[in-house]
Parts: sequence; C-alpha cells; structure tokens
Amino acid sequence: MPFHTFLARTPLAVIVIAQLFGTSLWFSVNGVGLALQEAVGLSESDLGLLTIAVQAGFITGTLLIATTGIADRVRASHLFAISAVLGALINAAFIGVAESVTLAAVARFATGLCLAGIYPLGMKLVVSWTPSHAGAALGWLVGMLTLGIASPHLLRGLTLHLPWQWPLLLASLLALVAALMIFKLGVGPHLPATAKSGRPWAGLAAFKQPRFRAAALGYFGHCWELYALWALVPFLVARELERLGAANGAQPWLSFAVIALGLPGCVLAGKWSRHIGSDRVACVALATSGALCLVYPLLGSASPWLLLALLGVWGVSVIADSAQFSALASATAPAERLGAALAMMNAIGFGLTLPSIALVTSLWSSQSLAVIWWLLPGPILGLIAMRGFSSHQHHVKTLRGNR
Repeated sequence: MPFHTFLARTPLAVIVIAQLFGTSLWFSVNGVGLALQEAVGLSESDLGLLTIAVQAGFITGTLLIATTGIADRVRASHLFAISAVLGALINAAFIGVAESVTLAAVARFATGLCLAGIYPLGMKLVVSWTPSHAGAALGWLVGMLTLGIASPHLLRGLTLHLPWQWPLLLASLLALVAALMIFKLGVGPHLPATAKSGRPWAGLAAFKQPRFRAAALGYFGHCWELYALWALVPFLVARELERLGAANGAQPWLSFAVIALGLPGCVLAGKWSRHIGSDRVACVALATSGALCLVYPLLGSASPWLLLALLGVWGVSVIADSAQFSALASATAPAERLGAALAMMNAIGFGLTLPSIALVTSLWSSQSLAVIWWLLPGPILGLIAMRGFSSHQHHVKTLRGNR
C-alpha cells in the first residue's frame, strides 16, 4: 500500500499528530527557561522578550500569508512542510546564539515566522479533509497545538539531568517528522488545492460578515488571555512549589500538566459542540476562564494544592474555546478565501498577545498574582462580542421563519 494511501485513511489523526510535533517549536525555549536563567543569565524579562519575539514572528508570518494570498495559492501541505523544516533548523540554531539576547530574539522571531505556515495551514488542512465536523475536528487540532506548546516542559522533565540544549534538538526532530507526514498526506478533496491570486488583504473581506466578525472578536478576547497565561504557568507553578517546600525538579512536569490539560478540554468541547453548538461552548469556556482570572489572585494565601488544582481547571478551560472560534470563523468565511481569512484572524489575535505577555512578564516580579487581573478584559470583551453572534443568528432564523 502506498504511504500516501495509508495516511489518507486517517487524515485527521495524521494532521493532529503533525500539529503536535510541529508546534513543539513554539515554547521550546520556555521549556528550558529556568535552565537558561542559570546557564546564560537570562532574566524573567528576557524570557518574556523571547516569547514576544515568537509571537511577533507568527503575526508577521500570518500577515504575509493573508496579504499575499499564498495560503490559497500554494498547496497547504507543501507550505506546511517547508515551514516545519525551516522552523526545525532555526530552532536548533538558537542553541548557538542563546548567550546574546538580541540574536536569540531574532532566532525566535524567525521561528515564529515558520509557525505561521504550520498552525493556520493545519486548520485549513482539517477543513479540507473533514468539513462536516469542523468543530470536533478542530478541537483535536487545537488540543494537539496545546500539547505541542506544553511538550517542551515534558521534554525538559525527561532530560532534566542533561544539558538544556537537548529539549530544543528533540523539538526540532519532531518538527521534521511533522513535515514529512503532511507532505506525504497532501490536501483533502473538500477545498480547492489552490485558488487564483486575489487582492492583497483579501482576508479582511470576511469581516464584512457579521457572524464571522463576532466570532473573530470573541477569538481576540480569548487570545489576550491565553498566551499570557501560558507564559505565566512556570512562574505560577514555581510559586506554589516554593510554598510547599518541594523540589524545583517537579516544575517542568507540573507546567506540562497544566498546559497539556487543554487537550482533553479541546476534545470534550469539540464533542459538546456537536450537541449544543460551537457558539455556546465557546461562551461557557470563556466565562470559566474569565471567572478564574478574577478569583485566582484573591486566593493567593490559600492552600498551594488548591491553587495548583485551580491552575489545572484553568488549563482545561482557557483553550477549550479556541477551536470553536476557529470552527465558527471557518463556517462563516468565504470558502475561496478561507486560508487568508483565518490567517488574518490569527494575525490580529496574536497581535493582542504581545502587550498581554509583555505586561504579565514585566510586572510579575513586582505584582505577583495581581498581574493576572490584566488578563481579565479579554474574556469580558470576548463574551460581549459573542452576544452579537448569537443575536445575529437569532435574527437570521427569525427572517427565515417569516418567509
């Protein structure tokens, strides 16, 4: 049996596993953050800068994809594979420049550029293979993104007694495997493999659709909170371990667990969406994480075990809405410009992660748990935006019923 035929029998599994492997590049440096602080003297602000550099590279890459229309003019499988190979090489090259914050930031920016060809293209590939259950399928995809982002902490835990370079090299190896998997799989039959060249900024046209606009605004509120929280997780875990008097060796494992809990959150949200709709699931998840934003700093003197448990709940809920926003956007964007529309939505959403990550990482040493309140506007504004989605949906149903 040809390798392509074998992969095509389970395309969703292939795509989500490739997403897991490819996105292990995203937080690869954060996974060894404490070791980098000891080995090359990076500060918490330096680590924040490196995280922001990845986000900035991702935003730049998604804007380039959206404005050039390359996501719809080049086969998604080819663009994914090329991006994963380049990302793997640049991630490995970080090892040689880690002692220079400037060069390290440039390397992380370039890694972010490559990730722009992995995550949005993964969403398009899912829709091209399994369009009828996009919410559930994208739930798996974003769940694997979450696991991919958590994986550097796992890799660090597994190589705790080895030099800090090992987790980065392992992440690069996983990305190379992802490139091979997607290159061999190809594009599914439910979307055109390529589209004709369109106008620059074609992805912005989707914002004329009221329901796409509402879903995108909800997604923007979600983005404000999500990546800043993930950047904080190692610090939040370390705080509670210190209060417990536990060894620092547990920090990578617990950080991995908190973020990786997003995987079952995404999968369960995807299944739930098939019964009550993606819009309702997204609102429940956003409301849950918003409530934790509000309450968590108020419980700073409570039992460390309680705070670690709440971090676990937060890890489940903070990402559970992401795939549902993507599914809502995919369903309401023009099919011929789906890649550009999703890339534009991602670019704007990830743009909002820059100030939120900068705020929480720079203020952590002075404000401690109070920095979490800077994340609260995201869920609040996202929930307000989603009221527009529901009201427009009700309006459309009313009009149809009156015909």
